[in-house]
Amino acid sequence: MADFPLPNVSNNLDGQVALVTGCTSGLGKRFAEVLAAAGAKVAVTGRRVERLEELAEDIRSRGGVAEPIRLDMTDTDSIMECVQKVEDTLGTITILVNNAGIPDAQRAHKMSLELIDDVFDTNLRGPYILSCEIARRLIDAELPGRMVNISSVGAFRYDGNGAALYSITKAGIIRMTEALAVEWARFNINVNAIAPGAFSSEMMDGMVSRIGDFYKHFPRGRICDPAEMDSTLLYFVSPASNAVTGTFIKIDDGQGPR
Repeated sequence: MADFPLPNVSNNLDGQVALVTGCTSGLGKRFAEVLAAAGAKVAVTGRRVERLEELAEDIRSRGGVAEPIRLDMTDTDSIMECVQKVEDTLGTITILVNNAGIPDAQRAHKMSLELIDDVFDTNLRGPYILSCEIARRLIDAELPGRMVNISSVGAFRYDGNGAALYSITKAGIIRMTEALAVEWARFNINVNAIAPGAFSSEMMDGMVSRIGDFYKHFPRGRICDPAEMDSTLLYFVSPASNAVTGTFIKIDDGQGPR
């Protein structure tokens, strides 16, 4: 039997290399800051390079290590180039947070083909390709890894007022998590997911501007702060969750039906 500490809990990510997608605002920015604060070298990625550079500088000013790298999740070449650049500058990626996502906010039959492609590519196809490329490199290097996919409570419910494709793709992320966890368990690559409810972000701000203060009807009458996901993220990427793979945790503050 292994000699585990008591309790077997640690947030120390020294020596780990993390890639976080969708870092230009909201949840991704917070995820990157948290991983860096725990000791990981972090590749902050997204399409708005100036924001990435600002985030990297903020992380460095607090003693962390960060590299800003442009990444377009709808562009396969961009995905492959990003992974290679991270490996060249920081080392083999051992932690992946698939956070990038876009809403559709339209009824299914009114969506343009371009928007359909963008939602599928950003929310599901891109994360799948990125996960597979990082897993391939981990397997070749015989290294363990942790992947955390950001889904949504919208994966489990849809009220019919728009964003059907968002719901579909976020449900796909949950199934992707479950399937890839089985595929890669033998290689010690853990794949899990977080399904947030209403958390403060640019996407959520856009919803509030469109439909008003809908959150006032929640049991706690609030939108959550991204900091309230820190502990769950760190759990999934820390040694304490070594036996946890292929699962998801809803974090919705009691906002919706079960």
